[in-house]
Amino acid sequence: MDLDIQVQKLKMLKSNFLSEKYGLEDKVIKFYPQQIAYLKSRVEGLTKDVETAKLHPKPIDEQPLGMMVSGVSYSEKAEAGQAIINACKSMNSPDAIPLGEYRGFQMELYFDTVQRNYVVKLKGETSRDVPLGDDAHGNIVRIDNGIERFEETLADTKNSLENTEKQFETAKQEIEKPFAKEEELKAKTARLDELNILLNMDKKENEIVGGEPDEGEAVGGRKEKSYER
Repeated sequence: MDLDIQVQKLKMLKSNFLSEKYGLEDKVIKFYPQQIAYLKSRVEGLTKDVETAKLHPKPIDEQPLGMMVSGVSYSEKAEAGQAIINACKSMNSPDAIPLGEYRGFQMELYFDTVQRNYVVKLKGETSRDVPLGDDAHGNIVRIDNGIERFEETLADTKNSLENTEKQFETAKQEIEKPFAKEEELKAKTARLDELNILLNMDKKENEIVGGEPDEGEAVGGRKEKSYER
């Protein structure tokens, strides 16, 4: 029956609609509020880290480096870079150890067992990992670049926060919407029920009619009995 197929399709559409709606409700209750709180906290932390980086700008020209490595202050990039390499060589565990301080950020050193390289973790209100190479001078450049990227990360995080807040508002509106074909489903379901009732009534009537003996058979039976008597 064509109507039966239409009703089944509408019921399937409604089932999918409700499944998506319940998933969206969970996001509205849990995911979006948690994600927004996390991003706001991260924006706050990154803002402070950007301020720290600006208060301690990258040394230029003949300015002293001012990097502390393993308790020793270094004014030259080459010496500081070599001190970092020496610290790497002296490690006997991949776990993070204090390395020093630079431009207002604490530095930790650890070995990444997956990428198989040493990493400096810059720690302020947030943190950033800086993979190291084999070149002493190049490692200082990498660390400076890592500090400068706090500002880029802040901009990206602000965009993520803005997008997440928009998604949150959209989701709250979506869960209030009813199933678009609800009235069509109700009407066709009601019509299908009516047809099924009529079909069942016809079936019962046919069964009753088909079960009665015809008049000829009844008369013949009586005549035969009379004859026997």
